[in-house]
Amino acid sequence: MGKYVAKFLNTSGTNFFLEELIKNAKERLILISPYLRLNDRIKELLEDKDRLKIDIRIVYGKSDLHPEEIKWMQKLDYVRVSFCKNLHAKCYVNESECIISSLNLYEFSQVNNNEMGILVRKYEDNEVFKDAYEEAQRIIRISDEIRITLDEVKAEASPVSEMKENEEEITTFTKLTTAKLAAKVGIKTPDLLEKLVNKGYLNLTDNGKHLLTDSGKSIGGEFRTGQYGIYFLWDENTEI
Repeated sequence: MGKYVAKFLNTSGTNFFLEELIKNAKERLILISPYLRLNDRIKELLEDKDRLKIDIRIVYGKSDLHPEEIKWMQKLDYVRVSFCKNLHAKCYVNESECIISSLNLYEFSQVNNNEMGILVRKYEDNEVFKDAYEEAQRIIRISDEIRITLDEVKAEASPVSEMKENEEEITTFTKLTTAKLAAKVGIKTPDLLEKLVNKGYLNLTDNGKHLLTDSGKSIGGEFRTGQYGIYFLWDENTEI
């Protein structure tokens, strides 16, 4: 066996190699970070990858998605965003490199915090790279994909009282998110999304985004922006 070892990264190294990892992505890119608030440089790199039609998956788990962040994501056809409950891992992967780090993909952390991490290259340690890649894929599978609608998202934040009303509306179970409705009927969220498309309540665009149809609205379907970005609400008795 060779003596290949992961490369240790300090704060500046983590930021440098993260940018290189994004720039070097040729086929796919996975960004897993509990806190998500992208700086302009990362956005610029992701926009370039989107133009090149690179498959980009972003998984977050802790912070609100700011309306401006949502509006930016709307412009990207090849970026898919998922929410993962209890996410604490920070992992950034393309088809040949992986960074496992303390660094969140959060503008404040990249500028103010002391971070460290490791860089694993597939050609140097294929086994470790494979394990990390498979775990990243598992996190994606257990995450709820946030469908960014093509309808305009208002940038102004909702008043606190209005947000509380929205939260109460969900918790009273008169309306359920797609994930909660899926749990209620005993199927996985992606399977429920497929059924909603088949029934004509949602449209699936060529770039993998869901849109609420008039039929979906007629049965009480709604789209909202909130704590977990953009999501759909359904009557709890919606027939699947």
